[in-house]
Amino acid sequence: MATGFGGEVATYYARHRRGYPTEVVDALAAAFELGADDTVVDLGCGTGQLSLPLADRVGAVVGMDPEPDMLAIARRTAVNQGTANATWVLGGDGDVPALARLLGGRTVGALTVAVAIHFMDRDTLFAAARPLLRPGGGIAVVTNGEPLWMHDTEWSRALRGCLERMLGHPVTARCQTDEEGRRRNREALVGAGYRYEETSVRYDAPLTVDDMVGGVFSAMSAERLPTLQQRAALAADVRDALGGVDVVTEQVIVRLQCGIAGS
Repeated sequence: MATGFGGEVATYYARHRRGYPTEVVDALAAAFELGADDTVVDLGCGTGQLSLPLADRVGAVVGMDPEPDMLAIARRTAVNQGTANATWVLGGDGDVPALARLLGGRTVGALTVAVAIHFMDRDTLFAAARPLLRPGGGIAVVTNGEPLWMHDTEWSRALRGCLERMLGHPVTARCQTDEEGRRRNREALVGAGYRYEETSVRYDAPLTVDDMVGGVFSAMSAERLPTLQQRAALAADVRDALGGVDVVTEQVIVRLQCGIAGS
């Protein structure tokens, strides 16, 4: 798992990636019967959007990511909000087997992968995670809605058009949040011997133009990040395409694909 989401990209990620409503954390806690005795590993944790709310529900959270800049922001956020039961580990899906030694043989209640599974080897990861999980615990693959440029709305089509003009090519990436990606998750979880459950949380949220373009930049590698002038031009182009509107409504569907471990 390697993402290249360092430097300014990590800052965009922290500032503009949407977090998770309480209902999502409730659903995760219910799926795995998480409690104060549990540890959760949040793999590909980014800047802690899911790790930190989970820390309020369990004994400890281990946020794991291959980008030091992401982890630095996550740790700083945890300190600032007084979260003392989260720790941050540099690593990716290939490092999951080493967690058994790090945890001293203790099992975990859940391993979560939020908006990062497209960077990982599902089959290898799901098999490697099994020895870490307590009975009734499991893996949750979480998709936090469609990519901003792939919604079936006027504002999303406008954003996509502006982005394509800036990049000079069509933009079609879905980060495996579509039905095909979810099918791959489901089949890999079942194939690894987990009991499969799926649920979703739907909500509407305000989305500013700054969050639109910031969200786009948070999905680019640091090497591909446009110049400051190009970024400002994209924001101006999007505002113009939206007729000067600065805030729209995003309809978000958070999907949780859970693989539950048996005894």
